[in-house]
Amino acid sequence: QVQLVESGGGLVQPGGSLRLSCAVSGFTLDYYRMGWFRQAPGKEREGVSCIYNSDDSTYYADSVKGRFTLSRDNAKNTVYLQMNSLKPEDTAVYYCATCETGVHGIVAGEGWRADYWGQGTQVTVSS
Repeated sequence: QVQLVESGGGLVQPGGSLRLSCAVSGFTLDYYRMGWFRQAPGKEREGVSCIYNSDDSTYYADSVKGRFTLSRDNAKNTVYLQMNSLKPEDTAVYYCATCETGVHGIVAGEGWRADYWGQGTQVTVSS
């Protein structure tokens, strides 16, 4: 049974930092590209970052490039997102999932099902 549990969100002031974690069960990270997505109120879910399982290459949306760092620990079957220099526009619910990159940016991986999404973790950036 696929289960993803995101944690680490919270309320932070602009310029602050947070580190998100995503614990995965039901499949092994070694075989999948993994990424983070976010959904702000009234907006569609968007891909934030993606890390390849083949060589740990990482890809980021332009809006977070240089501020966010994605990493993975295959031994713990967990992915992380270090977020620095946070801005109010980073406010959203953050989710992890398998991922692909291409002309449409960062999207959920092939075969990803709607019922695989976790509950997400809320990140609020506000003074």
